[in-house]
Amino acid sequence: MAIRKKSNKNPPVLSHEFIVQNHADIVSCMAMIFLLGLMFEITARAAVIFVTLQYNVTIPATEEQSAETISLYYYGIKDLATIFFYMLVAIIIHAIIQEYVLDKINRKMHFSKTKHSKFNESGQLSAFYLFSCVWGTSILVSENYISDPTSLWRDYPHTLIPFQMKFFYILQLAYWFHAFPELYFQKTKKEDIFRQIVYIGLYLFHIAGAYLLNLTHLGLVLLVLHYFVEFLFHISRLFYFSDEKYQKGFSLWAVLFVLGRLLTLILSVLTFGFGLARAEDQQLNFSTGNFNILAVRISVLASICMTQAFMMWKFINFQLRRWREHSSSQPQSVKKKFVSAKGKTSRKERENGINGTVTSNGADSPRNRKDKSS
Repeated sequence: MAIRKKSNKNPPVLSHEFIVQNHADIVSCMAMIFLLGLMFEITARAAVIFVTLQYNVTIPATEEQSAETISLYYYGIKDLATIFFYMLVAIIIHAIIQEYVLDKINRKMHFSKTKHSKFNESGQLSAFYLFSCVWGTSILVSENYISDPTSLWRDYPHTLIPFQMKFFYILQLAYWFHAFPELYFQKTKKEDIFRQIVYIGLYLFHIAGAYLLNLTHLGLVLLVLHYFVEFLFHISRLFYFSDEKYQKGFSLWAVLFVLGRLLTLILSVLTFGFGLARAEDQQLNFSTGNFNILAVRISVLASICMTQAFMMWKFINFQLRRWREHSSSQPQSVKKKFVSAKGKTSRKERENGINGTVTSNGADSPRNRKDKSS
């Protein structure tokens, strides 16, 4: 993200600068149109598709399970409208965090252009990762996915999911889709656009894949694990920008990053190589949402392994770059200390030389004083 310079001059309406400066207000008006549509009977049916979750199924109460009816959800084409609405909400929240939190800190800290953009990126992502990690953990605990790991593949396909899980996936997709227009709103540098698009695309590919292939249980566990590690990295970078001596967070993140990659691979191999591979129904069926065939299992597992390998490659390069910067800064500090110590010794030698020349001068020696008096 580049630094947004606010000028006192009002730019022309619908110009590039006008849209960038007022994009939060424009998007807020668009979101309000959908909310106002709920108030009128004519437009309520269309507005409901954007605001509320669709495709719910009510399961009647039974004596064995519960005394209350349960509402479960599955996915469909109307979810795109819901994702679009909450993408607008994500843009609004992004602008609120930027203006009322991050910009105020930037004014106090007086960051450089490079640190300014990285601080904004880490500030936005750390807030999102914290929110998603806490919410995802609460779903894992309430659905007993942590206490029973076999729930990751048992009773597949997981076509019917509870409200909280579907809403979680809808917001995840909406947030990462909102990152594309943010590249324009935040005036991202041209050299950073490709990196950001790859970064966003990987998230959308894996989240949408878990949602469409009915692998929501495994996807939720892997997302929470990944978000926790990423949150630790970005919060450590925020502390580092405030005080460059703070390095302990990066050391802890490095250890957890490697452990997170290993745990991701272990859970993926267990799910696809052990759990789903031993399932009775292994026939492709679009009507029931069953994608448990050998080709799909190999493709999904290969994509996860390739992504983990790519992340480890980026991690190793990052650690090597930090090690080189640290090793190159040490000789410079030692050299400065050596030069300063050498300067002090040369001054002492100079002073001693001057004193020696003064005392050895014939005009000031005691012997010459006696000769003059005689």
